[in-house]
Amino acid sequence: MMRGKLCKVLTPLKYGSVILFMVFSVLIILLHNRTIDFMSVDLTKNKMSATVDPKLSTELPKLFNICSFNSLSPKEDYILDGLKDAMYWPETPTLKSNFSLNDTSDPDHSTFTILPRSKGGNWQVGDQLRVLIRICDFHGHTKRTGGDVLFARLHNSTLHAGVAGHMVDHLNGFYFAVFPLLWEGSAQVEVTLVHPSEAVTVLHKLTQEQPDRIYFQSHFKLGSISETTTCNVCLNSNQQKLCNYTDIKTGEPWFCYKPKILGCDNRMTHSKGRFRQNINPMEEKLFQSGVNMKVPIPSSGPAYITVLPKLKEENRSTVETRPSGYYYQGAWQALDGTRVHQFNSTAISLCLKGKSIHIYGDSTVRQWYEYLMQSLPDLKEFDLQSSKQSGPLLALDYVNNILVTFRSHGPPIRFGSSLVSQLQYIANELDRLPGGENTVVVIGIWAHFSTFPIEVYVRRLLNIREAVVRLLTRAPGTLVFLRTANPKEMTLYEALTNSDWFSLQRDKALREIFKGVNVKLVDAWDMVLAHHLPHKLHPQSDIIKNMLDVLLSYVCPLPGNYTRS
Repeated sequence: MMRGKLCKVLTPLKYGSVILFMVFSVLIILLHNRTIDFMSVDLTKNKMSATVDPKLSTELPKLFNICSFNSLSPKEDYILDGLKDAMYWPETPTLKSNFSLNDTSDPDHSTFTILPRSKGGNWQVGDQLRVLIRICDFHGHTKRTGGDVLFARLHNSTLHAGVAGHMVDHLNGFYFAVFPLLWEGSAQVEVTLVHPSEAVTVLHKLTQEQPDRIYFQSHFKLGSISETTTCNVCLNSNQQKLCNYTDIKTGEPWFCYKPKILGCDNRMTHSKGRFRQNINPMEEKLFQSGVNMKVPIPSSGPAYITVLPKLKEENRSTVETRPSGYYYQGAWQALDGTRVHQFNSTAISLCLKGKSIHIYGDSTVRQWYEYLMQSLPDLKEFDLQSSKQSGPLLALDYVNNILVTFRSHGPPIRFGSSLVSQLQYIANELDRLPGGENTVVVIGIWAHFSTFPIEVYVRRLLNIREAVVRLLTRAPGTLVFLRTANPKEMTLYEALTNSDWFSLQRDKALREIFKGVNVKLVDAWDMVLAHHLPHKLHPQSDIIKNMLDVLLSYVCPLPGNYTRS
């Protein structure tokens, strides 16, 4: 009897299971054919939910605003708030639609003056030089506000010596450039107006109002069908449906408009699209080479001083600011106590013997990969059939057991066409790296983030920072280097997309975010600014060699070296 009752109970359950299975099967088929995205996105944290199944559709429903150029998680927003002091820039003039160029900063009417030595007498090595800069408009009137972008350099062409100056803005049209005196002999001052403060107003407005002025594209392909759509950190979902390619692990957002025919999973390549220039003719006049953009400011008197040897018996005045180093006889001299050695091909091979060097970032650190390829005769590149711009690139020196790799950072990146499968985020790559005492990591990421609000860059740096900390925790012997941003040549296009002002702000963020982490900075900013060669996005070979000499001097320190973490 019990057995019969049990069978009667189980029979409905059996058919119920079949019915449930059929219902779920129908639902799965329906979901497969629909264009609704079921990926869960936490808008407050701007990161994918842990419950996301990466196999599900990456399509988003229309009329659903899921992205923002400025959104950060509460933690990231708190950190950004703490960066405000380090990234502070004075308020710049508001521009009326009918403003006059004559009321803006004019380098020809501006001047600089070398101030006398505070203690009187002759200048000596170890002193601090102050230069007063007066910014005037085209009428010759002193400006009443600050916010101009100025560079200053002290140099001696005979000695191939140079050092970058530290700028102090007094917010009233007057500035100080401050230099430590580091060599004997002549020292000549050079001051440059990079941008008038009014141009900074335009650049700031562009970033806030047109963060998508550079856009990207992806090519979708399936069989004989191909389509191309626009992609970016954020897109207007009111126009059409979106494909969501936000990285599940890091939360880095990336979106493309959904192709009309193909699905989101048919995305093959990433490439730079175009630049939308949208400033009015008067604003454009604020970015004129030879007029008000990267133009030297004349001196009101002597532009040079003579520096005598240091007198031991005299107490030196406290130096307010100290650059990371300076050039002497064309070689970089670090001021953190590190003895920078000059490495030839043989010395590089000996230093890197048995080591793996992994380089991640943009084309400014790809230059380092290329320099090593040219310098080491036994270093042979293995053809990975990848893009020479974005990589991945790999080279081996079998004789000395040296491995060198390069891989670009994930989007946004303004390279030619690259397979999306080969574009990886640096944080994810670092998490795959074992690390160890014979591992050197180089990171350089800045040039492709200039058109976006600073939040986009801060989020990326915080993800990389966390990955670096994880790497150093599991493999403390790993050496990690950060290459900073650097000044570059300036055209109207460069100013609106990659201005030195944009780079300077991101450089400040990078330095502040990585404070307290055991990484070494290679100060490309000071190394380019202090050198006599013209500013370029990709510095010339003499400067690259000095950067690699700094890197290698940390990797293979000379006896007696002191290095600061």
